Amino acid sequence: MQRELAAALEPILSDLGKPDGVQPDLRDEPWRDDPQTASAFLYASDGSGHGISIDLGLPTVTQVVALADQVQEWAVEALWSLGRATNWPPCPQHPESHPLTAVVRADRAVWACPTLGTEISEIGTLGS
Repeated sequence: MQRELAAALEPILSDLGKPDGVQPDLRDEPWRDDPQTASAFLYASDGSGHGISIDLGLPTVTQVVALADQVQEWAVEALWSLGRATNWPPCPQHPESHPLTAVVRADRAVWACPTLGTEISEIGTLGS
């Protein structure tokens, strides 16, 4: 797997490993032909796949936030197929309402409440 993609994905996969998350079958299957991107596939236990990609050469924090959004889309579908709550990662301020949103704050990739804008944790440290 391309190094920039692996580095950007690492903190997100760490958060997916928490109790409310789900682990993907990550496959190094590039699907974008653009040499300025890196791509792979995430597969769920039901066999469904979701392509993820980043633009190369951007700041890591930008790549992490962009990738977190894509992984979150995959997680929602994977959790739904398992009959579990789909608001991953759940907002601790509104746990029955919505998931957190990945944003850049002070040059850091963080999970924040989309309603209040409150920063909850840095991506990769969820629940720590």
